[in-house]
Amino acid sequence: MTNFAFAASVAAVRPAGAYLDEMMARVGVDGLTAAFADPGLLARIDQHAAAVRDALLEAGRRIDAAGLAAYARSIAAAATRAGRPLPEPGYAPLSPAEWAAAGFPLLRLVAVCMIADEAGLL
Repeated sequence: MTNFAFAASVAAVRPAGAYLDEMMARVGVDGLTAAFADPGLLARIDQHAAAVRDALLEAGRRIDAAGLAAYARSIAAAATRAGRPLPEPGYAPLSPAEWAAAGFPLLRLVAVCMIADEAGLL
């Protein structure tokens, strides 16, 4: 199954909370660990988080599991369409330097995970 087909099938059957758990496993744990070790990277993730909150509110969505999962699904699908599929759990960048070089989709998804964690959704 391609990553795009996987993403589409996940959107159809996986509840929002489970999808957020999947994103945490794929990018959140490693990305947040690196961010907490590097203030500059944490600032970048925090800026992405602010943009995620703004985008959800501007779209009339709540900052809850359903809204965050829908946002994450759209970012993941766009990354896959662009030929940059998400890493499997355990294969995300590890060091702050690797995360500093990570592209927009990964950083945005780490921000989604940070918001979900802060809101107690994970």
